[in-house]
This record gives sequence, structure tokens and C-alpha cells, in this order.
Amino acid sequence: MNYSYLDCLSLFGVGGAHPGGLKLTKTILSREYIDQEKSILDVGCGTGQTSAYIAKKYRCSVTSLDNNPTMLKKATQRFSSLQLPIKVIDGSVEKMPHFDGLFDFILSESVTSFTDVSLTLQEFKRVLKPNGVLLAIEIVLEESLSEEELKTLVDFYGISRLLTVSDWRNLFQKAGFKQISINKYKQPLDDNDIDTSTDFSLSGNIDEKLLEILEKHEHLTKTYKDKLGYYIFRCC
Repeated sequence: MNYSYLDCLSLFGVGGAHPGGLKLTKTILSREYIDQEKSILDVGCGTGQTSAYIAKKYRCSVTSLDNNPTMLKKATQRFSSLQLPIKVIDGSVEKMPHFDGLFDFILSESVTSFTDVSLTLQEFKRVLKPNGVLLAIEIVLEESLSEEELKTLVDFYGISRLLTVSDWRNLFQKAGFKQISINKYKQPLDDNDIDTSTDFSLSGNIDEKLLEILEKHEHLTKTYKDKLGYYIFRCC
């Protein structure tokens, strides 16, 4: 069977796959005013690690959306075991099954890049309240790459293309966001905090091909660490 990178994440049940993990998520959310009256949409929720943290920490309304059955099953099991009243939705961020203007916040952790970005950002804007905020952690192309290098990365990760900071800003503006804050995430040199470690929820026996995908991911991460970065976008 030919597995994709996203298949690998779902079968390993990887939570907090983005650099910085849950620790970065906590930092980003701590800068916002979130109380029990707020509603938050966690897109590409995966196994529900972030959604569960938000529901426990802020006691607000949390909706978790993903289109991967394996991830949704693991997220549902997590929420049930923790007795958290989180609404789980099976759906695509490119065409979300929600009413207009429903959410105060949308959190996208290394999700938007794997979609048709223009469509997804338009959907984010549609389902946010008038003063709603999009918080996104996304990969950014910082230095030019050869066509061969770009093809290697695009094919492996299953994304349409790698975007520069300028590309992202233009797409946010085109989707209707007026205020766009952009900050680069700087990986700590030595951070053994448990919140930065990867959370796993394994699916039975793991095929060796999946381990090969993880190894290639690690290889690509090291190879292009000076040309690819992760940025935090705050848009409203």
C-alpha cells in the first residue's frame, strides 16, 4: 500500500505535529481574550490534543473539524474519556458545514497548507464572526529552491505549492482579512518540555513503510531547515 504523509500522521495518531507542539499553541492562545462565552473552531483537529486543552482550560464552546476518519475516531475517544463536551465534525475546511459568522476564533495548526489555500481562507472568513480571529501556524518558503527540490517537497507532503510570507499575506488580504500580524517561530535550541514533544495514539500494528515516511520527514526537515520556516499568522 502506498501511504501518504497524512496517512502516516493519522495511523501514528500524531498530535501537535507542528513545530513547538502544544507549548506553542498555549503561548498563542494566552495572548487572546478567551472566556466561557467564546466559540472556537479547531480545524484539522487530528487526535484532538489541542481541542481538549482549550475545552479544559477555557471552558468555552469548542468545535473540532477533520476529514480523516482515523483522526476523528481518536479525537472522539479522547473527548469521551475526558468527558469533554466538544462537537466533532467530519468535514473539509474548503467547504465547511457551518453557518456564517459562527466562531470567535479559528485555530489552524499546519493545516491550511495542505488544502486549496484560497478556498480555505475564504471559508475561514465566512464562518468567523465580524471581529473574529484566525490563528494559523503554517510552513513558509524563506529561500528559493530548485524545481527538483520543490517537486520533492510538494509530492512528499501532498501540498499544492510552498508559499512565501508575501504570498500568505496576499492570500489573507484577498480573503478579506484586514489586520494581519506575522511572526516567525524560533525553535528553542534545547527544549525538553513535555508540551513540545509529539503526542501519539497508535493504530494497532504499524507498517514499516510508515516508519520510512517518518524517517524521510525527519531527513527533509533537517535538509531544508534553513530554507523553510514556520510562521504564526494572526488575522482578523
